[in-house]
Amino acid sequence: MGQGRLTKKERHELILSEVRRSASIRISKLARRIGVAGETIRRDLIELGEAGLLNRTYGGATISLVTSEPAISERGLTLVEERARIGRGAASLIDKGQIVMIDGGSTTFEVARNLSQLNRDLIIITNSIGVASVAGANPTFRVVVCPGTYDSREGSVFGEDTVEFVRRYNADVAVIGASGVTADGPNDMISGAAAIKRAMMSRSLSTVLVVSCEKFGRSSLNRVCALCAISDIVTDCEPQAEWRAVIEEAGPELHVFAGN
Repeated sequence: MGQGRLTKKERHELILSEVRRSASIRISKLARRIGVAGETIRRDLIELGEAGLLNRTYGGATISLVTSEPAISERGLTLVEERARIGRGAASLIDKGQIVMIDGGSTTFEVARNLSQLNRDLIIITNSIGVASVAGANPTFRVVVCPGTYDSREGSVFGEDTVEFVRRYNADVAVIGASGVTADGPNDMISGAAAIKRAMMSRSLSTVLVVSCEKFGRSSLNRVCALCAISDIVTDCEPQAEWRAVIEEAGPELHVFAGN
């Protein structure tokens, strides 16, 4: 098939495809499948591992799968400066008078907190009690809170009632977080949360994904959408060159708000 003449980029795409299909795979098997030397595959895995696109193991590679996450109260205590920068950056993308859907999460909370300090006359639609509370402190905002089943670990409501409620509205922007982001797109550990994100995206003209840089390369149970469905990605530091290339090819505009 002439696979030995693949470009490095094509090899990388094939490797990621094979690892996703098998969850874990040996170098020898990858080398046979792609038709190149094991040493070439080993170098490819080092590059992909450094880019956070997969986890290298002894003699092979796996996709890292996030299966659990701390409660939102615990997550809020970590990456405080990074989330604050992302929150300020994402808030700067929201125009006066817009209708904004914001899902639950420690990073999306920071977006709402930064928005609440601005005189923007926004309508905020959210399933997060924390987002509603901080946004509601701004007298120029109208805040609409979704109904649903309350999850105390997430500080948000989920379920069919929530999804149906979101679908009643039209919005300019959906601001969503994620448990992780791979070349396949953002993902979330909680099925109910992923469903809310998809509903918000379906009713919004654009979608802003807010994630700290450490989320790139992480995979969890529920895929939210393709990367090309996202309009803007806001993060706190410059991602690896491999990741920037993946994002640029998919289409979202990348906004990096790095620290000093």
